[in-house]
Amino acid sequence: MDVTLEPAADRRATVENLFQLYVHDFSDFWETRRVEFGEDGRFPPYPPLAAYWTEPGAEPLLIRADGRIAGFVLIDRHGHSGRPCDFDMGEFFVARPYRREGVGRAAALQAIGARQGLWEIAVARANTGALAFWRGVAAAMSPDVEETDQADDRWNGFILRFRVP
Repeated sequence: MDVTLEPAADRRATVENLFQLYVHDFSDFWETRRVEFGEDGRFPPYPPLAAYWTEPGAEPLLIRADGRIAGFVLIDRHGHSGRPCDFDMGEFFVARPYRREGVGRAAALQAIGARQGLWEIAVARANTGALAFWRGVAAAMSPDVEETDQADDRWNGFILRFRVP
């Protein structure tokens, strides 16, 4: 499958629509219900999402698989550890029909490989499948991956840090 990344600076509505699916999927990892549907049947807007179109250094990208929209990558500069980083995998989503076909791995490797510097990827504690995925991606990008288990007001889960030369 041909996997490509496309800048989404002019595709905000598309990413916002995909974000509805992302929130739905991610709700499986919440211990308690965190959001309710609005009367329009949609989850409420996620306030930090807007920053991907206004904040310097933030990058919204669409994932395409064989030319079709398959998800998104949202890159920012705000790591969850509280330590400085050059890039943070803010949000990452591959739609269910494209999972377990290599689409996510190809998209992650492209996104990270194109940006040299210190990366941080935070993985929610309950999302064990994502932790295995991101460990594999990080190991493919760098022989030296630092993994920490963090449980504080900043993050509850694992944080991977590595440098892309």
